[in-house]
Amino acid sequence: MRILGIDPGLLTTGFGVVDSDGGQLRYVASGTITTKHLDSRLLPQRLKVLFDGIGEVVQRYEPDVSACEIVFVNVDPQATLKLGQARGACLTALVARGLDVSEYTALQMKKAVVGHGKAAKPQVQEMVRRLLQLPGLPGTDAADALGLAITRPCRPLPKWPT
Repeated sequence: MRILGIDPGLLTTGFGVVDSDGGQLRYVASGTITTKHLDSRLLPQRLKVLFDGIGEVVQRYEPDVSACEIVFVNVDPQATLKLGQARGACLTALVARGLDVSEYTALQMKKAVVGHGKAAKPQVQEMVRRLLQLPGLPGTDAADALGLAITRPCRPLPKWPT
């Protein structure tokens, strides 16, 4: 099974693709989709970049299923709202391409990958590197996305009715 993990963000969205065969995991690809090149006032255009970027990743790597992080509410309501819109663009892109989407909190992902939900970003990066036998540490956004892809076979959620 090929799994696409998505760590949504308005400036930078991480993606990670992993093959899972029983208990074996194999790294396929990872990276980021960025909207940093666009003016921060161009929210609809930035959301389209994320939507199109996810579409390109799906087309290129042909995942069977996907996993996306559930965003948290932070102190700044406007930032939370924008992050939620970025996540919505990512989810819509996944579902529009026929992918089943499982959703996990950062705590669930960290617990599945590192063993405890309070793990720091460097711990997630290191465990993802070890689990996927990577030659170096992935970037933080890509590591979180790979962690979500790793979490999918560890913590399957019920499938949504079609």
